[in-house]
Amino acid sequence: MDVQTWTFLIVGLSFVLYIGIAVWSRAGSTSDFYVAGGGVPPIANGMATAADWMSAASFISMAGILSFAGYDGSVYLMGWTGGFVLLALLLAPYLRKFGKYTVPDFVGDRYYSSAARVVAVVCAIFVSFTYVAGQMRGVGVVFSRFLEVEIHMGVLIGMALVFFYAVLGGMKGITYTQVAQYVVLIFAFMVPAIFISILLTDQPVPQFGFAADLDGDIGQRIAGGQAIGLLAKLDQLHHELGFSSYTRGDKSRLDVACITAALMFGTAGLPHVIVRFYTVPRVRDARSSAGWALLFIAVLYTTAPAVAAFARTNLVASVAGASYNNTPGSERVVPGWFKTWENTGLLAWVDKNGDGRVQYRAGSAFEGSPAFANNTDGTPKRGRAGQRVLDNVPTANDNELYIDRDIITLANPEIAQLPAWVIALVAAGALAAALSTAAGLLLVVSASISHDLLKRTFLPSITDKQELLAARISAAVAVLVAGYFGIRPPGFVAQVVAFAFGLAASSFFPAIVLGIFTRWANREGAILGMTVGLLFTASYIVYFKFLGGQPESYFLGISPEGIGVVGMLLNALTTWLVSRMTPMPPPEVQRIITRVRVPRA
Repeated sequence: MDVQTWTFLIVGLSFVLYIGIAVWSRAGSTSDFYVAGGGVPPIANGMATAADWMSAASFISMAGILSFAGYDGSVYLMGWTGGFVLLALLLAPYLRKFGKYTVPDFVGDRYYSSAARVVAVVCAIFVSFTYVAGQMRGVGVVFSRFLEVEIHMGVLIGMALVFFYAVLGGMKGITYTQVAQYVVLIFAFMVPAIFISILLTDQPVPQFGFAADLDGDIGQRIAGGQAIGLLAKLDQLHHELGFSSYTRGDKSRLDVACITAALMFGTAGLPHVIVRFYTVPRVRDARSSAGWALLFIAVLYTTAPAVAAFARTNLVASVAGASYNNTPGSERVVPGWFKTWENTGLLAWVDKNGDGRVQYRAGSAFEGSPAFANNTDGTPKRGRAGQRVLDNVPTANDNELYIDRDIITLANPEIAQLPAWVIALVAAGALAAALSTAAGLLLVVSASISHDLLKRTFLPSITDKQELLAARISAAVAVLVAGYFGIRPPGFVAQVVAFAFGLAASSFFPAIVLGIFTRWANREGAILGMTVGLLFTASYIVYFKFLGGQPESYFLGISPEGIGVVGMLLNALTTWLVSRMTPMPPPEVQRIITRVRVPRA
């Protein structure tokens, strides 16, 4: 069977599994819809948390950004893994002991204010929609290649699936669906990684292959028969093509530190991850499920650097200098996967010097480095003999190849010429990663509107049945908005997700930490702090990413991906100053804080 047939089979079976679980575990009450009734076993919750956490950014885009950025891309790896440790050890048990459904619920009760709850709802919606845009883009990338449909059609298919099991099943349906999705995504990520590690280095463990010599069948061909390590050969290839060293970075230390910190603190403020710790019966189970989640997450995160290095080595060795249409005298011709990915608009080549060969060098292949090599109506741009070109004028450098970072993990098995079923399995894994996180995020939006805005603020008299209906309607509307952002994303997956983490760090993290570990933080300080942090960070991102701001104007050289740390510090400073100038929280609130922090005898 060919790749498309295998894809229809494997992806179709996985979808049937997800929908079947959603029907079996559909929510029958608001408790089921919001926190799965609080009865999920720790190991299942750990697996669901890992699937919720390892989004399209982890599965699709992290290896891609490591492949292209090398050492500089490691900030994503360090920030996301460190952030989950911070969340698991510092915040999760206390939030679970507080016993509320959502982060806005915690903020509203801890800061004894409906206004604080509303501000937290706005922050949650802002963060969630920014995050979900990356997931929907990941869904579109997968479908555009493996089902050979337009990207916007792929997003619509993903919307329909998420709508079904998120709106019907709520948190209960999502949780058990995510357990299945974790199994699918981790199997899909590890199988090709093991295959390629053996082919390149003769090491069956990718983590060991990452630091090994090129000893496998393909590895020996790339190394030219010499004994050389994978990373050393990758550095050599980069040097020959004019790229920066793969194992040394160009970013400033301050920017690296800020991006890493923004991702860490943003993780600890992500509402769709925090709500996971309300789905277990006891505080002890919250700690246990956090440990299981760390174990499940580590499997993928320790493998991703190896996948990135394998893919980059294979890509450069198979494409650079190869003939596009079997030019006379050429030793190599671009492989079949190259032209297949061209049809998606996520890989593009223009023959600047007319020699019929792919010149892959440092520099942008096209003016503006477009995210998609498509016309405005979504149709591919083509030139003579079916060769893909863009309407805009090529840049002065001699690089002729544009590669979207988000295709690396998906194209990796094809680049290594693995069996068709492995390629299809990766597609199923990528969809599992994107859809699991998208469902969790959409539920946060739904709960924020129906529970925090309606039930707790504006319409306290509505019944549980009416609240459940409102939750489902708001989830449906959220799916539609998420689909729009998936069709028109503001960047590649990992970058969009990094913006969401910065927004979470600048809005939620100080409010949560100060709410747990201090008694002096009050409602006036929290409301103004969250507002200042969110507005500053969002304005900085919008200015530099959408309004033409230039990198030379960055504040202290800090990129938009890392500015969330500055927003977080402004939030904390504002909260401290305002809280010191206004009355202390009421005694009953201070007693709640003490109860949450002190273990029972």
